[in-house]
Amino acid sequence: MTALNTAETLQNLGLRAKTASALMARAPTAVKNAALKKLAVLLRANVQALQIDNARDLERATAAGLAAPMVDRLKLTPKVLETCAEGCEQLAAMPDVIGEILGMRQQPSGIRVGQMRVPIGVFGMIFESRPNVTIEAASLSIKSGNACILRGGSEAIESNKALARLVQRALVESGLPADAVQLVPTTDREAVGHLITMPQYVDVIIPRGGKGLIERISRDAKVPVIKHLDGNCHTYVDDPCDIAMAVKVADNAKTHKYSPCNASEGLLVARGVAGEFLPRIGAIYAAKGVEMRGCAEALAILAAVPGASVKAATEQDWFEEYLAPIISIKVVAGVDQAIGHINHYSSHHTDAIITRDHNHAQQFLREVDSASVMVNTSTRFADGFEFGLGAEIGISTDKFHARGPVGIEGLTSLKYVVLGNGEVRG
Repeated sequence: MTALNTAETLQNLGLRAKTASALMARAPTAVKNAALKKLAVLLRANVQALQIDNARDLERATAAGLAAPMVDRLKLTPKVLETCAEGCEQLAAMPDVIGEILGMRQQPSGIRVGQMRVPIGVFGMIFESRPNVTIEAASLSIKSGNACILRGGSEAIESNKALARLVQRALVESGLPADAVQLVPTTDREAVGHLITMPQYVDVIIPRGGKGLIERISRDAKVPVIKHLDGNCHTYVDDPCDIAMAVKVADNAKTHKYSPCNASEGLLVARGVAGEFLPRIGAIYAAKGVEMRGCAEALAILAAVPGASVKAATEQDWFEEYLAPIISIKVVAGVDQAIGHINHYSSHHTDAIITRDHNHAQQFLREVDSASVMVNTSTRFADGFEFGLGAEIGISTDKFHARGPVGIEGLTSLKYVVLGNGEVRG
């Protein structure tokens, strides 16, 4: 596809999305829910066919030498597809927030003033690797009454095309416009440049991928961007804590899956419990092949763990999002030092404390400057589906508009509505 054709293609997608967005904004709740339920049915009925298309992407990615965590993100397993279907059903069962009026108040003049929740309009989604994002983005777009233009990575093009066809089939069979969800059909990198510079059609851009992609979009976009750059998440083991709980949570937060942005990359341990806790978690990490990069105090304790792979952490390790079986470990004096470390080194994504001290928990919740802050549970729960949002369009570490997992409400805006009875301003 030539540069001219790419530009024309994106302009056409934008125009069609803008037209469809007006129809979606007034679509009845029952119709939107019917489309979501239909999509869930189609996903379950097409597992084998989808895996055939997905296998072509996996074969090409492996042959191209794509890193193992990236290949893992490409997989459309039956479990992944079932989670997508359940997400659609969960969204269909949720209340429709479009049109709700919030905070209506009577003013001294006699008028009543409130805010109505409305769709954003058209959002552009640019993502890498995970083809299931096609379904998450499409389902959230349908429920929130928006239209969207999706641009997946070239490594997942066959999977994304197959999923997009199912989405459009569900839309049409439910009486909604197929153009409400469109997939950029080309892998031409120029397509991204066009998509992020069409404010006449696109109201917001949501990138979901590597740091390089998100930095480029943040720099070049001519429309607002909802983003996060890194997922350098931490688990802090406090003094006092339930050691068995801390071991279980720190294990899950790191080893449940290495590639997601909500996996813990840093482990902070209060000095008062380090001697008991670190040998136990160190043995688990050693058994699972996790490399531990620690401060001198942590290394002195971990060195006695049989089979442990340990090395001294560098300054860069405290900042690092590994997306791999590697974790940084630091012994700290207590909750104050842990909070200071997190606020300095973290990516402000998700951070957790394991503690028995209510005051420490409350201090951690108040003072840690992250999009999701947790007490006595795994950072792996920082996810739209797990938060009960049905699905997520991404996780935002921005502080404006949307923060944390972005679900239906993150894809809406508020407009003021004023109700009167003939009042005039004196």
